[in-house]
Amino acid sequence: MLNPTSGTTNLHSLPDYDYQEVYNLAKIIHAEARGETFDGMVAVGAVVLNRVEDQQFPNTIEEVILQPRQFSSVNDGQFNLEPNKTALEAAYIALIGMDPTNGCLYFYNPTIATVAWSFKRKTEVVIGNHSFTK
Repeated sequence: MLNPTSGTTNLHSLPDYDYQEVYNLAKIIHAEARGETFDGMVAVGAVVLNRVEDQQFPNTIEEVILQPRQFSSVNDGQFNLEPNKTALEAAYIALIGMDPTNGCLYFYNPTIATVAWSFKRKTEVVIGNHSFTK
């Protein structure tokens, strides 16, 4: 298993998740939130996990991430970038239950978002450059 931060995170302690799930979560966090605060990165991971638990969405991390037209970074190839240690740490923190969004299912950056539905949802919390909605 991966130990992304030289001993501070032990992915062995995540028995409900296999390596690929953790890695994919880190990849989507890196692709969608690199440059954001650590809390902002955890929040993106939490959104993915909130979707896994919500009946409106697929029930695995990979299926949520790869669901068509959900994450622009999947479409433009950024999802294929290697996640950094911070993204791996954020994935771990989200997987052990931290959710700074309080259950949000969506996020967007209002300065670059082009999809109209984003602006129609009530913003629950703003973390860094992202608005999080339910």
